[in-house]
Amino acid sequence: MPLSEHEQRLFDQIERSLAEDPKFASAVRNSDPRFHARRRLVVAAFVIVLGLALVVYGTVSRNTPLGVAGFVVMLAAAAFAMQSRRKGQAPDLHAVGGTATRRTRQTRKAGLIDRLEDRWRQRPEGHR
Repeated sequence: MPLSEHEQRLFDQIERSLAEDPKFASAVRNSDPRFHARRRLVVAAFVIVLGLALVVYGTVSRNTPLGVAGFVVMLAAAAFAMQSRRKGQAPDLHAVGGTATRRTRQTRKAGLIDRLEDRWRQRPEGHR
């Protein structure tokens, strides 16, 4: 149902006043999982570069354990970045009917056969 003109003006006024409030903007940004995921991606990128530097330095100085440690650091940072990217793409909470529920991984990890069966069931009638 569309808003009346008066309700739309009130809504616009509330939106402007909230946008001008720095405390509110900070609180919203701090509670956004995508903001935290971006920050973790930046940290992971920095650690990957640091690990690469360790690998190069270990190779140049012929210190094999240091090079291996650098590689392990790079690998761990890459895994952390992939996990952070996944969290940033899919919001953690899903609101339905005024209640917040956590999504389970089982809904996202459907196998190829399950997805094909779902597509087959959802096809329009008359198409073969």
